[in-house]
Amino acid sequence: MALWALAPEEDWNMKLLLTAAALLMLVSPAHAQLAVPNDAGLTYGHVHLNVSDVELHKRLWVEHFGGVVTQKGFLVAVRLPGFLVALSPTDPTGPSRGTVMDHFGFKVRDMGKFLAKWRAAGYEVDSEFTGAEGQLNAYITMPDGARVEMQEDQMLPVEISGYHIHFITPEYEELLAWYTDVFGLEVRSRGSIQTTTNAPGMNMSFGNAGQAMAATRGRAIDHIGFELDDLEAFTQQLTAKGIEFDVEYREIGSIELKIAFITDPSGVYIELTEGYDAY
Repeated sequence: MALWALAPEEDWNMKLLLTAAALLMLVSPAHAQLAVPNDAGLTYGHVHLNVSDVELHKRLWVEHFGGVVTQKGFLVAVRLPGFLVALSPTDPTGPSRGTVMDHFGFKVRDMGKFLAKWRAAGYEVDSEFTGAEGQLNAYITMPDGARVEMQEDQMLPVEISGYHIHFITPEYEELLAWYTDVFGLEVRSRGSIQTTTNAPGMNMSFGNAGQAMAATRGRAIDHIGFELDDLEAFTQQLTAKGIEFDVEYREIGSIELKIAFITDPSGVYIELTEGYDAY
């Protein structure tokens, strides 16, 4: 029966069902965990952690951060609004503090609620303070040493969402310039922090360090990742810029992902992917 031939009440019920179905498609994590790519086909992709207990981390990212666990082949990841957290069953060689990739951060709608639940689960809150944007902030440390910053935003439309990654190095200004050049980004301030830029879905902040910081590979935050619409073409652009690859462009069929790896001048390991937007 055609929709226009339904009785008025049936017509209205059908429209409600169609509208609800459309909304479910829009908010489904499979379609919405990554931000819309920019004109160059780039969006922020993931943070990759080395963890000694994958099941513990899966539970924490689901229960406290509202994540959704997904797995393809050997790759385990947690979908979160804005990006993914990938988990490797590897004992880290040390925490993220002391490396260039000091921490990554989230916005949370109700800081008091989040911290109370975190403490009730037996975990500590490292500090609470007013952040660079004048909001209530806090640091927590995940098991195995990944440092996480929380920032309250009472207008946030979801309970929690990915927000920023934070580089700490004496050469922070030069490193910011490298990222803006390589990934075609623009310098934009975040509150009182002037040395930041935005990749779609994630702010990237750069801060000064009084001493040299360690590279990331093997540590709690092993590497960060960017997602590309056309990874092969992007790797060709990087080759033309003279950037060397740790892992050349390739396709891993078992996890339905195209990948390549590079290392930034400060020692942050970077994975470039095509296919994470379908996770």
